[in-house]
Amino acid sequence: MHDPEDAGFESEPFDPDDVVWVREVDYVAGWRDATEAGGELADALESAGFDTAGLEWRARTSADGAGRVRLVLSAAAAHDVAALVRAVARLGKVS
Repeated sequence: MHDPEDAGFESEPFDPDDVVWVREVDYVAGWRDATEAGGELADALESAGFDTAGLEWRARTSADGAGRVRLVLSAAAAHDVAALVRAVARLGKVS
């Protein structure tokens, strides 16, 4: 699995001063989930033959503590990802 320390994966360290804290919201769990999801996405793209070297991921949390993954890619890479998703859609399933 892609490690947050890998090149291209820019999971920011959890900064407790970077959020407005709401009691009983587990922001760290959301950040961890986003970090894992970003690595899972990178693995899936690589297993489909996609070159992930030029992609950037950023793990964050939303105000409610849900994990968020921000993906930054070039226009060419976006076309490639779109083609990949269309190919999967033609198969009729996503698991």
